[in-house]
Amino acid sequence: MTKPEGHGPGIAWPVKTREFLNHHFDSTIWNDFAFRDDDVIISTYAKSGTTWLQQIVSQLIFQGQEGLPVAEMSPWVDFRVPPKDAKLAEIERQDHRRFLKTHLPVDALVYSPKAKYIFSARDGRDVLWSLYNHHSTAKAEWYDVVNDTPGRVGPPIGKPEGTVVEYFRTWLEQDGAPFWPFWPHIRSWWEIRGLPNLLLVHFTELKADLPGQIERIAAFLDIPVTEDRWPVIIDHCGFDYMRRNGAHTVPAGGFFWEGGPRSFLHRGRNGRWRDVLPEADNAAYEARALAELGQDCARWLAEGRIS
Repeated sequence: MTKPEGHGPGIAWPVKTREFLNHHFDSTIWNDFAFRDDDVIISTYAKSGTTWLQQIVSQLIFQGQEGLPVAEMSPWVDFRVPPKDAKLAEIERQDHRRFLKTHLPVDALVYSPKAKYIFSARDGRDVLWSLYNHHSTAKAEWYDVVNDTPGRVGPPIGKPEGTVVEYFRTWLEQDGAPFWPFWPHIRSWWEIRGLPNLLLVHFTELKADLPGQIERIAAFLDIPVTEDRWPVIIDHCGFDYMRRNGAHTVPAGGFFWEGGPRSFLHRGRNGRWRDVLPEADNAAYEARALAELGQDCARWLAEGRIS
């Protein structure tokens, strides 16, 4: 069991209780990670605004610079490629304010009071539609990397064979298959929402008011921005800019996906399931969300507002 560093008075900081190992994850890397006082950890379930948040944070830290290699600067720490020792050494060499990515639930993560955490969520139906695109457009080389580099861990992941609705049903019935469990992931971050070094954001709110959300994130990270830099930062955090510069913003420059960066970022839209998902499946999802998360969290996941 791994405990976070430097417990603050009166705060019950999360404690790591398990490891998460599969075709994507090696959670043990966090056990040996040396936190710095200004680290930023960007956390999401997959396809919930991760790349978008990385772009936003990079633009705030570097005040709207062009051509930032964001995907290289902000590695996915718990992804098992490259191996742990190589990745830790690479991160330790960074001399800028580090902003790192995780897809782990809280109980498989070393949560440090030194860092600031931003957790982004998205309605599970929207997540699923983006996952299907991500999964179905991935090239054979992507499957080779996640399944067999370095060595097989657990059952392999394969290309979807059915429709997006069939994919949705499997994901819902088997809680996240073929990726990783969804409900406990959301629940774990919602349960610690009161911690002083955690900010919850939502994909829907980023879409509705990007400038306002960027200001909110800047305030949380204690990053001052001069008035003349705001228009540049906001422009650089838009989907059009990110698609045009996908070689820098998307993992591996989009190489592993048919269609490259535009396929990885895809449409950035919500609600594509509305005219496709049968009502019975939609009802099953909503009932599951309520049972797994409770009314307040389920509402936040669907709408993006905390009352």
